[in-house]
Amino acid sequence: MNQNINLTLNPKKESEKIVKFIRESVNKAGFSKAVIGLSGGIDSATSLVLAVKALGSQNVIGAILPYGDWQKEALDDIFELTGNVKLPERNLIKTDIKGAVDEIVDLDSSINELRKGNIIVRVRMIILYDLSKKYGALVMGTENKTEFLLGYFTRFGDEASDLEPIRGLYKTQVRRLAEYLKVPTKIIRKAPSAGMWPGQTDEGEMGFTYEKADSILYLFTDKKLSKNEIISRGFDSAVVEKVLKRLEDNEFKHQIPYIIEIEK
Repeated sequence: MNQNINLTLNPKKESEKIVKFIRESVNKAGFSKAVIGLSGGIDSATSLVLAVKALGSQNVIGAILPYGDWQKEALDDIFELTGNVKLPERNLIKTDIKGAVDEIVDLDSSINELRKGNIIVRVRMIILYDLSKKYGALVMGTENKTEFLLGYFTRFGDEASDLEPIRGLYKTQVRRLAEYLKVPTKIIRKAPSAGMWPGQTDEGEMGFTYEKADSILYLFTDKKLSKNEIISRGFDSAVVEKVLKRLEDNEFKHQIPYIIEIEK
């Protein structure tokens, strides 16, 4: 049984390619700046380092948008990171979104944790786009390929962006790139979280690890292996079923909005 999947990448080459992509995309749109939401996680940290390399620290706006004080630990990580890349203090915007979110939540007593989490993410999107207007910048997303394929994002929330530099990389590849870019080790080792509620983690919510998901997704989408062929390589059938079901259930997210063509 062979579960060894080759998801290696040349971090130097990939970094240079992404930096070029960011610079060319921003300039082509007639801009010189980018705004990025900073969560203290590996995806936004890696994206920030790449943005600074592409545009210069003076042209990158970092937005810290916590809900209350349950993300205090993340703030220390963010400040260490922004210090490392020499992001000017004036370019670091911190706004507590608790008041805005709670006003929306109070409108409906039936709102559960997941719905509230989606509201939190969408409020962050509103602020990011307002900042993009204020500073004349494009909104840079931080979504990786694993999240994209699994539909692990909030529509019109954390997937809303003007460019997505790391969407071509699986989560495990983002980790390798982060190591090369010298993202703080604490951030790299941190359990991935969308920051939707206290204690929430991506892997806990999905029910499988990114490492397993990446291997299964790579074999299914890149190598075009069938479900049974993947299982025959030694993968737990229940995990394969869970990953592929999530892939199928969220396929619609990549197709909406549905439109009808009008005959001419």
